[in-house]
Amino acid sequence: MKTISGLISINKPEGMTSRQTVTRVKNILRKAGYSRQIKVGHCGTLDPLATGLVVICVGRSTRLVQMIQEQPKSYVGTFQLGLVTSTDDCTGEVLAESELDTEKISRQAILDLLPDFTGDIEQVPPKFSAIHVDGKRAYKLARQGHDVELEPRPVQIYRLELTGFELPEFKLQIECGSGTYIRSLGRDIGERLGCGATMNSLNRSAIGAFFLTNSVAPDQLTPENIESFVEPPIAAVSHLPSVEITEPQKERIYDGRTVEVDTVAELKRDSANGDTARLILVDNNQQLVAVSTYRFADCTAKPAMVFHDPPRD
Repeated sequence: MKTISGLISINKPEGMTSRQTVTRVKNILRKAGYSRQIKVGHCGTLDPLATGLVVICVGRSTRLVQMIQEQPKSYVGTFQLGLVTSTDDCTGEVLAESELDTEKISRQAILDLLPDFTGDIEQVPPKFSAIHVDGKRAYKLARQGHDVELEPRPVQIYRLELTGFELPEFKLQIECGSGTYIRSLGRDIGERLGCGATMNSLNRSAIGAFFLTNSVAPDQLTPENIESFVEPPIAAVSHLPSVEITEPQKERIYDGRTVEVDTVAELKRDSANGDTARLILVDNNQQLVAVSTYRFADCTAKPAMVFHDPPRD
């Protein structure tokens, strides 16, 4: 049975869920001759309303999902002022509508607020979200009529730019860290303006080194062409420091043993454990061999995830 490991950048259309995108890829891989048990997963959920980049991990590369999710994400969102909904986007029940005071609500008024929503901020997720509350998804509780109270969570907004303003809408370009809810961002800006706001559209254009411009629409994938869209696993960790190891060292990695490596200048010590850092090990073809834990004390790297099959006799 054929095997495959890698990543596919999908341009998700409106109306399709991230799970449906995964199912579409999995079905095409099966038709291409891969096992029905092949693992397929996505890196960061996009709501059906949202469009844009969904990175799909295939085979052993599904172990890299969390590492991709940790990377910065870029979005463009549009928001309607004077409207409050139950979901913080246009798919929800309308809770309040208000007339807009054009003397107080202006492009400059929004620009003046943006610094308050940039950097390390506290954000309350939408009640209709996948956050767990007492072991259940918040959106399921909200649909059942429960009054869901979610605690503020720390999120990072690296860049926030107003790229459009024509009442009653404004448009933002956002670069943010994992766990940020763009719906909540628009909602909170609307609250500060005193009129409320809800998200009308959202498009994700990038996740780390993956870009929408290099993606493929789900309906363009076929059993005959899908392999041509699969990027190697190394693409998922290209942002991390790497070191090339020798063939004997690679054999040690396959055995789960540590290897000695020269000091890597760009390594940053882990904030939780100052004696270690994450280091990528590659072979002489620059293919991913392993994600490893580097120890500063003795300049060794211990494999945490191994990606190449061991050599066969």
